[in-house]
Amino acid sequence: MLWAILVYAAALAAAGLYFGRRVHAAADFFVASRGLPAGLLFSTFLAANLGAGATVGVAQLGYQYGLAAWWWVGSAGIGSLLLAYFVGPRIWAVAAEHDLYTVGDYLELRYSRSVRLLLASFLWLGSLAILAGQLIAMGFILEVAAGLPRAWGCALGGVLVTLYFAAGGLWGTARINLIQILVKGAGFCIAVPWVLREAGALGQGTPDPQAYLSVFGDPDAALGWALILIPSFLVSPGLLQKLFGARDAATVRRAVGAQGFVLLGYSFLPVLLGMAARALYPDLADAGLALPHVLAHALPTWIGGLLLAAIFSAEVSSADAVLFMISTSVARDLGQTLLKLPDAALLRWTRVTAVLAGAAGVALAVWLDSIIAALTLFYSLLTVTLFVPLLGGLYWSRPGPTAALASMLAGAAGALAFNSQIGIALAALAFLVFSPWRRPPGLQGRPPGRPSQLSRTDP
Repeated sequence: MLWAILVYAAALAAAGLYFGRRVHAAADFFVASRGLPAGLLFSTFLAANLGAGATVGVAQLGYQYGLAAWWWVGSAGIGSLLLAYFVGPRIWAVAAEHDLYTVGDYLELRYSRSVRLLLASFLWLGSLAILAGQLIAMGFILEVAAGLPRAWGCALGGVLVTLYFAAGGLWGTARINLIQILVKGAGFCIAVPWVLREAGALGQGTPDPQAYLSVFGDPDAALGWALILIPSFLVSPGLLQKLFGARDAATVRRAVGAQGFVLLGYSFLPVLLGMAARALYPDLADAGLALPHVLAHALPTWIGGLLLAAIFSAEVSSADAVLFMISTSVARDLGQTLLKLPDAALLRWTRVTAVLAGAAGVALAVWLDSIIAALTLFYSLLTVTLFVPLLGGLYWSRPGPTAALASMLAGAAGALAFNSQIGIALAALAFLVFSPWRRPPGLQGRPPGRPSQLSRTDP
């Protein structure tokens, strides 16, 4: 199996270098020159959303909680549909009119540079955690299925992702993601029926089989995942920036909406693999090894190799989305906003940043142990800091930079002191309290949320 993965990794790297030859400007790298058709936008969105959390992590939750683990990926699907039909077309229009590359660009346009830089600092910390989560999953899988030491597996994944992403940016990765989606679909659709047949009846031997087989079997866990993940997939900077690369608003609705429905259907597959792993291996010391054990012991070699390639594709494609988010944010928010780099220098700086972020992600992956812990840290931080000011600013003209800064700080403090739900509530309260009762001078008479109203205001 290891040789198959090495050959597959080499093919992805070669494709990335080939596509990278077509990237000559920052607009190609950041937003694919706003030319992505529906098919490529669909595949790059879906590839980003099917990563470590949606494969190894969800199988672990399925092993522990049963069908209630559906809410992890199911929430991503719900958030994607809301993004496709409500938020996405609106913010795409703003980005196209004002030539925005990143969510930081939007926040500076709508609020101020200080809001942009505060988000960037939160984003860099959280994004490194989620990048590490993807690489940890690669390490788990390659350790159990191919006998590769975990640290080496993390390093292999990190080098591969950094190589092809740094070469091609969004223009190149959107095309590589299409290949990865085909591999993922084939692997899971063939492996899941086979494993379910081997496992027999699911839920036997669990403390409460009826709850284990119910989507609402653990309501506290399901509600917690939904409250964190649905808002996260509405405002994720990495996803929104991919969306900025669409040809037009209609492409956003078609492509992002279609991948949202696919996510809802796919969401059961890794859960069922985790539940089957519990039926086959009820005494695993570490539930995080549920999917690797299925891969290594419950499948014939050819299906196991295909599923391994599918899972490896999932982790790699999601990792490149995170690397995209980190490197473009650092390059744009620091390199161009503060250093005023010209276009050619910005492209070089972004590639250097991608290499440095990839190395940092590998180091953090070797140090951390839990995929779900790493992903939960990122999603919680993203939700409590960005959800309220981004959507509030998009649909309401009155709030200015003071409201946005207060909301971000209150949300982070609430999450650290209590939990994400309280963090969101405090963020919304601060946003309302610090929003002026009268519209700022530059916004009077303009309907909330229209691109023309998004002029910068001062606190």
